[in-house]
Amino acid sequence: MVNEIIVDVGSEETRVALLEDKELVEIYIERPYHERLVGNIYRGKVSSVLPGMQAAFIDIGFEKNAFLYVGDAIPQKDFSEEEEEGGHDYRGYNIDELLRPGQEITVQVVKEPIGTKGPRVTTHITLPGRHLVLLPNADYVGVSRRIENDGERSKLKKVAENIKPKDMGLIVRTASEGKSEEDFSQDLNFLIKLWDKIKQKERSGPVPRCIHKDVNLIYRTVRDLFTWNVDKFIINDRQQYQKVLELVDMISPALRLRVEYFSKNYDLFEYYQIESRISKALARKVWLKCGGYLIIDKTEALTVIDVNTGKYVGGSNLEDTVLKTNIDAAKEIAKQIRLRDIGGIIIIDFIDMTEQEHRQMVLDALRHALKRDRTKTTVVGMTGLGLIEMTRKKVRQELSSVMNIDCPYCEGTGKILAPHSIARHIEKEIGHYFSQSIAHAIQVEVHPSVASILTGADMHVLTELESAYNRKIVIKPSNDVRHEELKIREVDINTLVC
Repeated sequence: MVNEIIVDVGSEETRVALLEDKELVEIYIERPYHERLVGNIYRGKVSSVLPGMQAAFIDIGFEKNAFLYVGDAIPQKDFSEEEEEGGHDYRGYNIDELLRPGQEITVQVVKEPIGTKGPRVTTHITLPGRHLVLLPNADYVGVSRRIENDGERSKLKKVAENIKPKDMGLIVRTASEGKSEEDFSQDLNFLIKLWDKIKQKERSGPVPRCIHKDVNLIYRTVRDLFTWNVDKFIINDRQQYQKVLELVDMISPALRLRVEYFSKNYDLFEYYQIESRISKALARKVWLKCGGYLIIDKTEALTVIDVNTGKYVGGSNLEDTVLKTNIDAAKEIAKQIRLRDIGGIIIIDFIDMTEQEHRQMVLDALRHALKRDRTKTTVVGMTGLGLIEMTRKKVRQELSSVMNIDCPYCEGTGKILAPHSIARHIEKEIGHYFSQSIAHAIQVEVHPSVASILTGADMHVLTELESAYNRKIVIKPSNDVRHEELKIREVDINTLVC
């Protein structure tokens, strides 16, 4: 498999695309006017404590207070690696015993503000490096779940335990696979010095304030994504290209030859056909290679994905046709979830299958395809209605939220009133206008689809309106008027041509 990182640097935004065998699988966008919060560390103040919700709101200096759940307020040293992975048992802990209003507290943002919700924060600080993640408030060693070889996991865990600072924790990152203790030393020294600086900033200054900002998108891409599995790192900005080379020289010099400057007088994303793929990633309908298709709908609470056979008719066996479509859909769903960065609860409605063996095959195909996703996903299983339930950790806004805004006409519903409904509304508006005006004639400018309703069927609607109000009404179709809009103005009846 050929993996490439494509970095498009522009004045308004920087975009990073991850390609696997020429297929777009991840896209990241950073804009200078939109501050990224995840990873930032703040010295905040407890605004309010809510025992009924086992949570607190923390003022970190933004319009919306940050949300701190009880599990993220419990001292991290109270837990082991297994408890961190599997979830804490919060029984026996009360938020009002851990925090009080007005108390100063150091927190790190773990989830961006989304919609009406403020950012989510934790007291469980993590400082990521190239090979290691330092956990200043923990006391255990963990290994990335993406390193699957048991022997390698054991070796790396032993190395990390040997160098682990006293009363701190370490997580070995995926990029550490095959590395030795020497490779970790520089990384660990940098992270310890960084933590010392943060602790110094924590001691004095106004509250709330930011005491550590995570690095920009290009630096994070080099640190987190540019590993031996990536064949090319291509960037179109000469200045940033030089900075990337400097970063690579510091953290992994052997990868320097894989960094390329894109000097062609051509749009980088167009050259690699990424723009068209982004457009598809925003579409509601996604076609499968077999001829079936997916419908992806987002609600406030969850994302629903519906699988349909579409053009695919298969062979002579219906069950085989359904199985083939569902397995293709499972692979594409995993890709779309990762590309669109869909988080939270996800419900998948596969085509009904009667064979239990086929259901398991589809579940297995979905779980296998999700292994490529660096974000934690959990496939819960199949409900009694045959729906697949799964969750995916929500950290950032989804791609659609970053690139799209709600339609000002339909207000994000994707629906507008039918022409007949609009025509009925316009009839009432005309009546309201005449009740407040002595005009003998008016012109009503409307969308052509609505005009055809008002003037169609021998113009009986228009005739009835003129008869009811004893006034002259002229309907003017106009493509410059929105579907639900109308413009009424008084006209001179003597100028109207009969």
